[in-house]
Amino acid sequence: MILDKISVINYRNIRAASLSLSPKINCFIGNNGEGKTNMLDAIYYLSFCRSAFNPIDSQVICHDSPFMTIEGKYLTDDDEQVGIYCGMKRGQKKHVRRDQKEYKRLTQHIGLIPLVFISPSDSYLIDGSSDDRRKLMDVVIAQYDKSYMDCLNTYNKALQQRNVLLKQENISDMSLMELWEEQMAEAGELIFQKRTALIEQLVPVFQDIYRLISDDKEDVSLRYVSHGQRGPLLEVIQRDRFKDLAIGYSLHGVHRDDLEMSIGGYSVKREGSQGQNKTFVLALKLAQFEFLRRTSPDNVPLLLLDDIFDKLDAGRVEQIVRLVSSDRFGQIFMTDTNRDHLDYILRHTSKDYTLFNVSNGVFTQER
Repeated sequence: MILDKISVINYRNIRAASLSLSPKINCFIGNNGEGKTNMLDAIYYLSFCRSAFNPIDSQVICHDSPFMTIEGKYLTDDDEQVGIYCGMKRGQKKHVRRDQKEYKRLTQHIGLIPLVFISPSDSYLIDGSSDDRRKLMDVVIAQYDKSYMDCLNTYNKALQQRNVLLKQENISDMSLMELWEEQMAEAGELIFQKRTALIEQLVPVFQDIYRLISDDKEDVSLRYVSHGQRGPLLEVIQRDRFKDLAIGYSLHGVHRDDLEMSIGGYSVKREGSQGQNKTFVLALKLAQFEFLRRTSPDNVPLLLLDDIFDKLDAGRVEQIVRLVSSDRFGQIFMTDTNRDHLDYILRHTSKDYTLFNVSNGVFTQER
């Protein structure tokens, strides 16, 4: 799927922009705060029905505007057109339509336009909570497994209801507790299996990409940690029920899953330099891209690269340039404040490209 045209109105600082895009490389150049990342976020919104940075939809509307809209015109490999519309008015629910037909559930849309977004904010994967790392896995799986989001929603609903019961001083009906535990365990086992399969396939790809970018200077690893590894999940959840009752929430389940990230055998969070941490996250995101590409070879993901060269030495920048210039990628969108980086990439590729200068939310294509 290729994004051929995009029209954005009142999205963050973009008042109005209509762009015709290259099927290969699209570059956005400008100073910080001008709107480059906001355009990438609008493209992300068309794939995931939400912003990559703000879960509150009303906050992506321009401050003094009553509504926002994003429209994308896509081309399939068979040159068929697909139109996606996302829009909302303040105080009302958002609308997402495919070819003028509104989705009954937004989860029906996820995976239609696979996408990987790499940005400086990805440092949260190392510095942030386990919840952030679980979302990393969930976003990948949801793009190729239509049943995954339903499974995740079932688990989270059962978890929430169990936690409500755990907060009660006296539980009159323990059978209700057992019902929610059984639902948690059934959905949780499936989630655990799907996350396990993802990481098993992702790790060798991630390590290969990291070695390539770092010129084989460091050894890195990624390990999935889950209560599902301790035995049948229902038994694990019920084992410490009395402790859960004492503290008022569920201590065990796949909602506590995490990814252990290490470099040279030590925690990346504690031992990694800024350049190593950025390389780690970049390699992990590019491994996601490669995984999705292999999973759905007829629907290559869009790749969004936001200011990815900052804090990287010249050797790593050169390796990344060679990587993204290769034929393994489809349509690419990239931003930078440094024109030299983008010019370097464009000199090293024979791919078609467009370049936009960005200033205060206004996009001007270079001719």
